[in-house]
Amino acid sequence: MPLLLLITLAADQAPEPEDVKAGWTAFLIFILLIAAVVFLGFSLVKQLRKAQAAEDAGLYDHDDKQKKRRTFPVDVTDTPEAPDDARARDDAETADNGESHPRP
Repeated sequence: MPLLLLITLAADQAPEPEDVKAGWTAFLIFILLIAAVVFLGFSLVKQLRKAQAAEDAGLYDHDDKQKKRRTFPVDVTDTPEAPDDARARDDAETADNGESHPRP
């Protein structure tokens, strides 16, 4: 047991605060990473503007977008009823019956 305690204490020693110094190399890497993110952001905005200008000029075929969208038939009876649909149905029934039910 004491051997394990000595090994743990020896391996778990941290350097003293006065021994740890921030270096210029790490600071330079940090600044370069910030510059890279800024460059990528500006490049993205530039490409998005070019794509929007091309779409405004009519270079893209809008029919292709419609063809790529797939619609699948959905059985309405299988879908859960939304609360707004239930209220609309209840309102229609009360209008037919002339009865009024308080809403929760």
